[in-house]
Amino acid sequence: MLISPAYAQAAGGGFGGGGFEALLPLVLIFVVFYFLLIRPQQKKMKQHREMLSAVRRGDKVVTGGGIIATVTKIVDENEVQVEIAEGVRVRVQRQTLSAVLTHPEPANQNIAPTGGSASGLGQGVGSFLSKLFGGKGS
Repeated sequence: MLISPAYAQAAGGGFGGGGFEALLPLVLIFVVFYFLLIRPQQKKMKQHREMLSAVRRGDKVVTGGGIIATVTKIVDENEVQVEIAEGVRVRVQRQTLSAVLTHPEPANQNIAPTGGSASGLGQGVGSFLSKLFGGKGS
């Protein structure tokens, strides 16, 4: 005979020896997906929920349809009334608000702070820098 018979090689150990190496790429792919896709999306959703909970009357907002409006009334926890043009008010779901453009300044912030520098220059620079970098005004 010209062809020799083929004999089966010894079988691998299943999960005993090579199983972990087979699962390692899948685990690495999941870890990469978590840090590149899942985690940033969760952070974005958390920021959006915080933004929606902080909406108050007088805020300029952008709706999901791209309409810029001013919040005139908080109806309940799921709805707000917005004014999209002068005298045109509509009720929208709070979840459809995509961004808050401006918050109105409270009336008592125009009062000059007590103490500080004599010229007031330090207060102005500090306030400017805190607004620029998103901190609370001092």
